[in-house]
Amino acid sequence: MSAVIELDGVRKVYRSGDLEFEALRGIDLAIEQGEFVAIVGPSGSGKSTLMNILGCLDVASDGRYTLAGQDVEDLGETRLSRIRNREIGFVFQGFNLLTSLRAWQNVELPLVYAGVPRPERRERAVRALERVGLGDKTENKPGELSGGQQQRVAIARALVGEPTMILADEPTGNLDSVSTEAVLGLFAELNADGRTVVLITHEHDVAMRAKRAVRVKDGLILSDERVTAATRMVTA
Repeated sequence: MSAVIELDGVRKVYRSGDLEFEALRGIDLAIEQGEFVAIVGPSGSGKSTLMNILGCLDVASDGRYTLAGQDVEDLGETRLSRIRNREIGFVFQGFNLLTSLRAWQNVELPLVYAGVPRPERRERAVRALERVGLGDKTENKPGELSGGQQQRVAIARALVGEPTMILADEPTGNLDSVSTEAVLGLFAELNADGRTVVLITHEHDVAMRAKRAVRVKDGLILSDERVTAATRMVTA
């Protein structure tokens, strides 16, 4: 396997007037193709800032970020937009579904932006919904679905462009335990199919469902360890 993500001394500083806040304080991290990694930490630890940088939604103040062998700093906005739309699938805590659209219409949106023809868009959207177990909900609007089902629609939307990497920011934060289990099982299946999955969470139990847990606090990595069956049993 080769590293799809490499961070070397990455810092992120936010400034407002004379005030300065260092959200990331020199992060070194490598994630290989096909890994399932949880980045776990409390609120304010810097994990969401880290995800935004990994997803090319924000840029580092200092340090180097290499994505699939390319220095992100050298990429223009057109290339970064293409990466965000086609190579990375995003899943967020709040689902970010458009309430006026049916499930398949929400899922097809990345394909609309990519210029995929309409008949192909719908076909691929339906297939993605079937992949997450919602083949019978394609015509439903978000308000007609449970929280867990809405998150699965969001995952289908992340998958429809066939990205190599999924970035999920607190994807179980608004879900009950049953829905959480279903969503985490789905991420495990996607990883087993060969996709790189990076999961951001503040929940220790959720992090233990990944294969590797990177713990962050105050903008620093505190630990980076493989998650084994024995580890899950000890921390359960």
